[in-house]
Amino acid sequence: MLHPELILGGPVGNGTDSLPFLQELVSRLLHLHFRDCKTKVSGDALQLMAELLRIFVIEAAVRGVWQAQAENLDVVNVDQLEKVLPQLLLDF
Repeated sequence: MLHPELILGGPVGNGTDSLPFLQELVSRLLHLHFRDCKTKVSGDALQLMAELLRIFVIEAAVRGVWQAQAENLDVVNVDQLEKVLPQLLLDF
């Protein structure tokens, strides 16, 4: 049986026990999509976006595990993530 902890490399819980997204990475990703290169992101907004992305990735991994278990598979691959992605995007 697959567990989300195996995919994410650690326990999945209240957010304090899993690895945070690097805020530098989130900032760079945001700035890649801004039309104006002078746009700035406040520290609070950056922290909020990093937390949202962290939750999204954990939820995608967990749903991928559930889909793989429903298909009696031992490994989660792109096919399982593709199957859960439409509902995941609607939920977010």
